[in-house]
Amino acid sequence: MRISEAPSRAGDFVRTKKASAQHAFTSWPAFKTWIEAPSSTLDTHGRPEGSDADSRWSNEDLDPTPPAKRTWRWQNYVSFYWALSFGNWTLGSTMVGLGLNWWEAIIVIFVSQVISSIAMFFNSRCASAYHIGYPVVARSVFGMWGSFYVVAARACLAIIWYGIQLYSGSSFISVMLRCVFGRLYVDIPNGIPASMGITTAGMLSFFLFWCVHFPFCALRPYQLKWFFWLKTALMVPAILGLFIFCLADTKGQLGGVYSGSISGNKAWYIIYAINAGLGNTATLITNQPDIARWSKTNTGAMWSQLFTNPIAVTLSASFGILATAALNNNWGTDLWNPWDLLGAILDHYWTNGSRTLVFLCAFCWMFSILGTNIAANMIPFGSDLTLLFPKYFTIPRGQFIVEFLAFAICPWKILASASIFETFLSGYGLFMSSVVAVMIADYWVLTKGNVFVSWLYDPTSANKHYYYNKGWNIQAYVAYICGIALPFPGFVGTLGANVPAAATHLGDLGWILSFTVTFVVYVVLCKIWPTQNQKLVKEMGYDWEYAVSDEFVAPDGTVIVERDGVVYGEEDAVENVVPPSDYKY
Repeated sequence: MRISEAPSRAGDFVRTKKASAQHAFTSWPAFKTWIEAPSSTLDTHGRPEGSDADSRWSNEDLDPTPPAKRTWRWQNYVSFYWALSFGNWTLGSTMVGLGLNWWEAIIVIFVSQVISSIAMFFNSRCASAYHIGYPVVARSVFGMWGSFYVVAARACLAIIWYGIQLYSGSSFISVMLRCVFGRLYVDIPNGIPASMGITTAGMLSFFLFWCVHFPFCALRPYQLKWFFWLKTALMVPAILGLFIFCLADTKGQLGGVYSGSISGNKAWYIIYAINAGLGNTATLITNQPDIARWSKTNTGAMWSQLFTNPIAVTLSASFGILATAALNNNWGTDLWNPWDLLGAILDHYWTNGSRTLVFLCAFCWMFSILGTNIAANMIPFGSDLTLLFPKYFTIPRGQFIVEFLAFAICPWKILASASIFETFLSGYGLFMSSVVAVMIADYWVLTKGNVFVSWLYDPTSANKHYYYNKGWNIQAYVAYICGIALPFPGFVGTLGANVPAAATHLGDLGWILSFTVTFVVYVVLCKIWPTQNQKLVKEMGYDWEYAVSDEFVAPDGTVIVERDGVVYGEEDAVENVVPPSDYKY
């Protein structure tokens, strides 16, 4: 195409879209057709013999990721996890608040993140090998209908955390506006009742940060590689710079550096602290399939985070402990949040130079929270909505929905009036750890890594692999309930209820106990009472990941993907393709 033709084609595209939108409002059927998600590759190229699938169970984002969109290499995952993990400045406050001294807190943080990374390692393999997201992986384990609960539970959590992260990021916007406008921003007349938990100035900051998210709602993860590289490039100097300033300004006088205040059995405090550290990444552990599915290789998303995450989290938390210890000791403050820290710096040094540097630091922190919100909440919710409403929602459409829902829940109101609700959110990882345990156990132990992808889009009783018991994997839910039953009373105790000391200790074990119990119960139960899918895998004699797809090149150069009898690719290429000699099916 000549360059001169580009504007003409762009104009034709706009006119076509405009005409389509105008036609959509001529009738209700036309509107329904207009809002439907694009057709699926599975719909185009058929399904396995015996399948009578409904197209509403498939769309372009539920389908396996095509080769052209598998653009993430191991370097991209290193930048992704470093960008996501290096901003854990306040994690040390959690550990010190529990009574640990500074070096115990650092060790506990490292141990908790090693455990988290091991769980992420195993939970990312299925998506890396078969290029399917969390909702589809959930179908393979919990059943075609059983998957709706675990997906909806994660979606609800994503909405709330998305709003809370919006509110946190807006605090940096407030710092930036103060740097630029000074008293003009701080003294904005407040017309919002105090009971709402936010001022007019705070609402302005929240709205601006909310608007910053909009352009990213239209993008899928494979289009965001550059974003996480940029986040890493901005976040590292911002944290290092703030750390160096705090030590230089105070001449490294760290005071007692949080000497610790534990009385009684220290072992339980350490176990509880490890679980608190796990809770910090519980959402990320669960979300692994939604990130790993874009990997170009089967291991790109696995080894990269196994080393990156523990180092990045421990380093940033250590910087946070030492920097805030120095500043709090010398200035007589009790600050942990970086936006409060930056505000205190402005109070002490109100000069043009300091305002410029604080503005840049706040911008980098704001960008970091933006990236965390996109990766941990926006993308997962968009992915979840594709399963709940596949006929109408794609990942980008779901991301726009959560953008509005996060505003609608008024997160400032939640944070201002419900400290117990915050505790509930922090302990919510207990419920998701059981989900992760079932997925890992089924893939790594019981089915030997064999997933029959095309059957994951058939909700009928003809689905011999994943229909289970009327669409529900009973064994999985028995294990899930057992996993949350033991620590649940202790979790309720953290919300204010009176529970025995033994229940409290079980609650302290939290994520680890829930995961371990669910894993063991599911494996033992399925050895005694295997699912139909597990029986079929055993009867077929499949070795490790025998069902992973074959990829080969068609005569016209198109890459064709073949999964358990279904061919994915360009239609004209498929007609002329010759399967490879080692075709497995």
